[in-house]
Amino acid sequence: MYVDVKEIMQTLGVSRGKAYQIIQQLNEELKTQGYIIIVGKCSRRYFNEKFYGCDCQNQNQKGEKVNDGK
Repeated sequence: MYVDVKEIMQTLGVSRGKAYQIIQQLNEELKTQGYIIIVGKCSRRYFNEKFYGCDCQNQNQKGEKVNDGK
């Protein structure tokens, strides 16, 4: 449901400070759209849309494709 600093660090290969900056930027965008945010975490769906151009719901936290039963 959410990505945190550690996951962004691993996924993007960035420092802790840069990961916090990314979360802060994404959360500011969500906040201006009227969403409630959680400091230090960001919506996984929004993160995937911004970095991968899709809502990759059929993937686990490591980005691996999972069987959704269809």
